[in-house]
Amino acid sequence: MLIPRLVDANFMKSAQSLADSVEDTVSEVVFLGRSNVGKSSTINGLTARKNLAKSSATPGKTQLINFFDIRYIYDEKDWGIRFVDLPGFGYAKVSKDLKGVWQKNLVEFIKHRVSIRVFVHLRDARHPNAEIDKGVNEYVKKFIRGDQLYLDVFTKIDKLNMKEKRALKKAFPGCITISNSKRDGYDKIHQKIFEHIFGINEWSN
Repeated sequence: MLIPRLVDANFMKSAQSLADSVEDTVSEVVFLGRSNVGKSSTINGLTARKNLAKSSATPGKTQLINFFDIRYIYDEKDWGIRFVDLPGFGYAKVSKDLKGVWQKNLVEFIKHRVSIRVFVHLRDARHPNAEIDKGVNEYVKKFIRGDQLYLDVFTKIDKLNMKEKRALKKAFPGCITISNSKRDGYDKIHQKIFEHIFGINEWSN
């Protein structure tokens, strides 16, 4: 069975807003997540690059939109996309003025960025019903386009017992669960991304 294999990942640029972002000429996968959900660890795990996405010890310090050039190999051919790491949401220590500008820039980006094809919403499996995650989910789905996919991906699944895992799957059918510490669940994300952007899903047959 052939599966897409991510073989190269490189940092491209940091931007403050849609206006100074890289040209939207390549399909993009955007990673959303609140503070401490493991966004940087997930991107690093997916790319097998330890320090590609930088995490900050201070919640709210990373305020830029970061772009990464991604190359897959599938069926002996190269397939290129971009990963986009967005600043986390739900910070308590960001000043009101900065938070207003920050959120405005992010909203403009996710609503009007033409090249976004997949939203990966990272959520903490230990807190699956967090209000801020519900709000983000509902908000994005108000304007999501027909050519865009929204994935609920629950991190830290290794912290749950079997009963909690079953309850999570029942509450969120079709969700993806991952463990960054155990490096589990990445293949499913790669497959979903590849299937949606390139229309190839031979591994499902």
